[in-house]
Amino acid sequence: MFRASKNRFETTSTVAAFFQVPRRIRNLSAPAAKARLAVLAISSLFVPIVFSESSAAQSAVLEANDSSISATAPMLQNQEIYIRPTHRVIAGNYAFDTFGPYPISGAVLAAGINQLDNSPPEWNQDAAGFGKRVGSNFGIAAIGTTTRYSLAEVFREDAMYYRCACTGVIHRTSHAVFSTVTARHGSDGHRAFSISALVAPYVGAAAGVYAWYPERYGVKDAFRIGNYSLLTEVGGNIALEFFASKPHSLLSRMHMKSMRGAPEPGWNK
Repeated sequence: MFRASKNRFETTSTVAAFFQVPRRIRNLSAPAAKARLAVLAISSLFVPIVFSESSAAQSAVLEANDSSISATAPMLQNQEIYIRPTHRVIAGNYAFDTFGPYPISGAVLAAGINQLDNSPPEWNQDAAGFGKRVGSNFGIAAIGTTTRYSLAEVFREDAMYYRCACTGVIHRTSHAVFSTVTARHGSDGHRAFSISALVAPYVGAAAGVYAWYPERYGVKDAFRIGNYSLLTEVGGNIALEFFASKPHSLLSRMHMKSMRGAPEPGWNK
């Protein structure tokens, strides 16, 4: 509208200046003066028409822009923002989840419990037996993590953990527990049941039982160890939910939620 007013001002000023030079018209020949006056008269008739059409066109454009903005604003306000992690981010998280301090410390802690229970008894309770238990637990966890990330790629699942946007211990704990068997799917990040999260612990347990456990161990033992692994995942999610919120904490580096550029918890509905 400002541009149209400026154009109208310049056009009007030009016409007014033209009419304010009668001496120049007098100096022209009669035919030339008449022709110039005719052109001025015709142009003075078309100036208001052109200006009105330009103003109407610009008003229509402004109204269209306003309507488009008002129409898209509710959609942007109600739309959940989800940024799917890149393959580089996924690879970094996989390496940390598989070979980082968390799986190592978890394997050592579980080996200590197995050492006290003397499980399996064939490995004895000496230093060599403790080393076997640490390696066994680490191997089971590594195979389970590899299976989870691999199947997540196949089924287009997001294997990362996203902290809850809710408040309260009960709600956040429930979110952590249910996140053990759910994941974000597709490009929109909707949460649904996760095949990879449920299958991975039992794949790792079965690999350990049939690869390096004593021969007397079988399917029931693999299922039991898989249950323990799944409970370990629940504990890990709870730790991420409550203890990984600080930006410089060790657990915050496990997943992209805080240190690796994931969306804020507000999009975790």
